[in-house]
Amino acid sequence: MSDFLQLLLSGLATGSIYALAALGFTLLWQASGTINFAQGEFVMLPAFLMIIFMQMDISFFASFAITCAASVLLLGWLFKRGLVDPLFKHGMMPIVVATIGLSIAMRNGVRAGYSAQPLSFPSMFTDQVYHFAGIAISSSDIGTFLMAMVLVLLTQTFITKTVTGRAMQAVAQNAESASVLGINVPRMIFYTFAINAILAAAAALLVTPTYLAKFDMGESLGNKAFFAAIIGGFNNSNGALIGGLLVGVCENLAAAYISPAYKDAVALIIFMIVILFKPQGLLGRKEERKV
Repeated sequence: MSDFLQLLLSGLATGSIYALAALGFTLLWQASGTINFAQGEFVMLPAFLMIIFMQMDISFFASFAITCAASVLLLGWLFKRGLVDPLFKHGMMPIVVATIGLSIAMRNGVRAGYSAQPLSFPSMFTDQVYHFAGIAISSSDIGTFLMAMVLVLLTQTFITKTVTGRAMQAVAQNAESASVLGINVPRMIFYTFAINAILAAAAALLVTPTYLAKFDMGESLGNKAFFAAIIGGFNNSNGALIGGLLVGVCENLAAAYISPAYKDAVALIIFMIVILFKPQGLLGRKEERKV
């Protein structure tokens, strides 16, 4: 039983990182109808930016703050203005293809321009291990889970409780009606892209100390976050949280009780099961379209 609880807790820590990345998927989809298949690389790039800034003798937290600002500029504003805006009028498929191409370009750009070798990354948490009722859990797992949950809840509180957040929701539901009501639609959409960029930088801060900074680290993370978003419900931000935690926990249990070889397939298996029985996701709502 203690082994199961330990796997459960460590799985929640991993799943909370998936939830952060999955939340970016749902936010972009709700606000602008955009699916970003470079989401994993949006986590990878901030990790390398932080390493570069720290090599310039900038402190850890100052490097993170600068990285957040750079992420908003590059992964928020430039991504929206340079790729999404020009392609949006042509429909969803060009954006999907373009973001897949962007993910490949970002991976190979980092590999060729900086390093193809895994690089260590400092953790903001200590290496202390706590023992309770036969369970050993590290402060890193506790800190990762708590920080990720705080970020997710803060994001959801901002969206649901603030005037700006409600305006973003109005744009997500009907951009034309929101514009008639005097809401600055382009600005609200940009805020969504900016929040996604900051969440990606935070995910990099949490995941990289364990998995190292690698040019291809975003590939697996992006896929699992995408599956987690669909599992929870692509049009529901709470679903991103549920989907991420579910994938993280099931991965740990499958690796321990079945085989580590099946760990990376867990997200796909859960995705297929959910899609078969509840296509809109666990917390998703049905969206009807008139033809």
